[in-house]
Amino acid sequence: MKILLTAFDPFGGDRVNPAQEAVKKVKDEIAGAEIVKLEVPTIFGKAIEKVAAAMEHIRPDAVLCIGQAGGRFALCPERVAINIDDARIPDNEGKQPIDTKIFEDGAPAYFSSLPIKAMVKAMKDAGLPATVSNSAGTFVCNHLMYGVLYHIDRHYPGMRGGFMHVPYIPEQVVNLPDKPYMAMADIAKGIEAAIEAIVANENDLQITGGKLH
Repeated sequence: MKILLTAFDPFGGDRVNPAQEAVKKVKDEIAGAEIVKLEVPTIFGKAIEKVAAAMEHIRPDAVLCIGQAGGRFALCPERVAINIDDARIPDNEGKQPIDTKIFEDGAPAYFSSLPIKAMVKAMKDAGLPATVSNSAGTFVCNHLMYGVLYHIDRHYPGMRGGFMHVPYIPEQVVNLPDKPYMAMADIAKGIEAAIEAIVANENDLQITGGKLH
């Protein structure tokens, strides 16, 4: 089994992106699966182009994209990506699309085809806070998740894909005392646990993962 594991570079004025740094620490083989790592630019359009090219070249069994979600307390596999770009801040090339479709011929939304509830359970079993998220936002993270699932829908039957957000790391919140964070080693440990769940679960667990609001 082969898993393409992607992570964004720093954005929004930060000098570090915990997604990028944690992915570097992830093992190259997990539960018998080969892990192929890819750094992705935090740029609308180019992020999808780079990952789509890797998908075509590598033909992985699954794609797991990792991104930063400052302010979240937990590791968050995303349930759904929506067909809209609505950027609160510019990307790393200064692009700031507003209410723009990602693909004109794409569905309004695509659901993750990864076992997100099994991933959450595996990360909790590893002693880490984790929860299903029902919004990947409208910045480049949602953009990439949607793009991966769009290409899977169009070209790669049988391939699975999805996205997971991770919290800040301690050095990012030195001057933000109200913001939650997670140690880098724990983020990497959580990603590895999530990958173990992807390998072990072709279908997701039928357990609760919803929220009231």
